[in-house]
Amino acid sequence: MSLTERGENHFQCIATLAEREVKRYTPAGIPIVAAKLLHASEQVEASTRRQVEFEVAVIAAGEIADQLERIEMGKMFRFTGFMARKNRNSRSLVFHLSAIETIY
Repeated sequence: MSLTERGENHFQCIATLAEREVKRYTPAGIPIVAAKLLHASEQVEASTRRQVEFEVAVIAAGEIADQLERIEMGKMFRFTGFMARKNRNSRSLVFHLSAIETIY
């Protein structure tokens, strides 16, 4: 069994939309929106509180791209999806969105 057959790739974080590019379309007509999310929280690691802040590149395709295009910048949302290389030869990761939930 290969790594791809047995490994689960699920990523979720609460973040704000920091940047968003203009929607584009693939040659097949699928809408794509690229963006950057900003996360800030306090986590516990080895019984010590730690401030965590990071920015992550995201990509949304299909219906989720339309949803990402409409959400308000700076508001908190729960983003769910998976991580993948930016392209076949890259070491950089991109968060591919599958769901966006409003945080109240």
